[in-house]
Amino acid sequence: MKPMAGKTSLEEAVEKLKAGIGAENVLEVKYQPPRNVFVLVKTEKLKDAVSYIMKNLNYQYVITITGVDLIKQNQMEVIYHLTDYSNTISLRVRIPRDNPKVPTITDIIPGATLYEREVHDMFGIVFEGHPNLVKLLLPDGWPEDLHPLRKDVTVQQIRERLEEERKKGVRGI
Repeated sequence: MKPMAGKTSLEEAVEKLKAGIGAENVLEVKYQPPRNVFVLVKTEKLKDAVSYIMKNLNYQYVITITGVDLIKQNQMEVIYHLTDYSNTISLRVRIPRDNPKVPTITDIIPGATLYEREVHDMFGIVFEGHPNLVKLLLPDGWPEDLHPLRKDVTVQQIRERLEEERKKGVRGI
């Protein structure tokens, strides 16, 4: 597919990203034709990668941020879907499941605020430096350590925990 005028092809974008943050910090690249690429980067280079993509590749928008529980690898993955309205770079980082922390990107992309809060609610991933990492989707009385999209959390566990909280008089659930 030929890029639109003024746009960079995905292959060119990946090569520029490697040059911008160091090829050694790009761990994996998977193209998903015709307009998507998934790029795994070292967690400590996340902010550099996001900044580079937004400033140097003219990507203007974060579509969403998603979490993935890689329970068999004892890891979590955070995926940042960035677009220039023609192509999408899905920037991925992996973090330990037992200490799921990643730096916030809200200082680079203020629109990431709600997406990070959602991922925190559902997976328990902490976005360090987030200006307001409070519940977004879950009710106020929801247990702080119960994250419904983690693969080791069952519907039965959720029911039992919520019933325990109700018996304690917790409101909002």
